Amino acid sequence: MGKRYDYLVVGAGLYGAVFAHEMRQRGKRCLVVEKSGHIAGHIYTARVDGIDIHQYGAHIFHTHDAEIWRYMKRFTRFNHYINSPIANYHGEIYNLPFNMNTFNKLWGVATPHEAAAKIEAQRRAAGIETPHKLEEQAIFLVGTDIYEKLIKGYTEKQWGRACTQLPASLIKRLPVRFVYDNNYFDDPYQGIPKDGYTAIVEHMLEGIEVRLNVDYLKERAALSTLAERTLYTGPIDALYDYRYGTLEYRSLRFETEVLDMPNYQGVAVVNYTDAQTPFTRIIEHKHFAFGAQPKTIISREYSNEWALGVEPYYPVNNLRNIELYNRYAAIAAANKELIVGGRLGEYAYYDMDDVVARAIKRADLEPR
Repeated sequence: MGKRYDYLVVGAGLYGAVFAHEMRQRGKRCLVVEKSGHIAGHIYTARVDGIDIHQYGAHIFHTHDAEIWRYMKRFTRFNHYINSPIANYHGEIYNLPFNMNTFNKLWGVATPHEAAAKIEAQRRAAGIETPHKLEEQAIFLVGTDIYEKLIKGYTEKQWGRACTQLPASLIKRLPVRFVYDNNYFDDPYQGIPKDGYTAIVEHMLEGIEVRLNVDYLKERAALSTLAERTLYTGPIDALYDYRYGTLEYRSLRFETEVLDMPNYQGVAVVNYTDAQTPFTRIIEHKHFAFGAQPKTIISREYSNEWALGVEPYYPVNNLRNIELYNRYAAIAAANKELIVGGRLGEYAYYDMDDVVARAIKRADLEPR
């Protein structure tokens, strides 16, 4: 007798939802199981007092890929939100990403030539020619002043390590622009779903059986009898009972409160870049959707060391973890009934458009 489902999808986050949707479009039978009590993974949004709360941190959809943008618009309507966060350094306010508004506020320069000359002078004074660590890379890109005020404290809080110990690769994508433009992303397509992110995943999973509060790792013996193949999107080391050791992550903690005022900080995201402020940023959720509600809701975000049982967020991509991941990935690749994908399965930090593209590509590899 054939099995009841073609695919068991472990995880109802964005990767799992896109994959399940694509396989259903191909006439395949899918069962989605999710450990938590809700779908949508880390892009989950909950509506409180008419405001969509980004429960697991700020998520702004942005992409340069017109096909991915069209794909996502099948499931939602996007607003015209442009990500323009600001930095607060002991009460001094600076624009992010680093641009001419930042340089003018910090140094009083008015032209790109003056700003570039200022950075070059600080780079020469620091004697940096080939950056190896994050501190050197930051000074090489934007000079000593910006590094000390707007990068060092924030980054060390975020990663729990000194910038002199972190790899330069973490900051190589840092946007630096010699124009008066506060748009953090240079992608042509950007916005926030008008009905929240959870609604996107709900639409993707229409017509697909979903079981919440199901721990696949505890019930895998029974669940594996239900489907021909399994897509697993959880932590890859947990899949193999940590036999070679645990991969490392950074985790996040949020303190969320409802405030009896219409506007707390005037922008969706404020990064606190000094070392003394214990949180890394404050998110004011209503500003993602241009909200006019009489109340507002803010979340203070704290970065923490990860431990087993704590929600993992950012992989720590050092040599030890990369080698460990490769050992687990080799085992998974040898199992022809198993697909491992997504942020945790691939031990990688992906933007949402990357997640969607990778899930579609994975679905396209499956037999028709």
